[in-house]
Amino acid sequence: MNYEKSEIIALQALAFIAGSEKTMSWMLAETGVDPRNLSHSVDNAEILAGVLDFLLAHEDILIDFCSEANLDATSPARARQFLPGAPVEDY
Repeated sequence: MNYEKSEIIALQALAFIAGSEKTMSWMLAETGVDPRNLSHSVDNAEILAGVLDFLLAHEDILIDFCSEANLDATSPARARQFLPGAPVEDY
């Protein structure tokens, strides 16, 4: 996993979420992302991070996305580590 792959997974997740008006509205409300900023999401790592945060917070959506995108269920969590604001594991 690297930054570029993380962006790709986040953009795939955004496209998946946008495929359902209900889920998209839910994500916008929960994350506070302005719909007008979504067109610039390719250039905004913070928005992509928010998309992955939303996905990771909702297991049913995460499983459906990973199944459709043919990704391992851990891929979005690994991708999240390369985007701004990722939680730091401190053991």
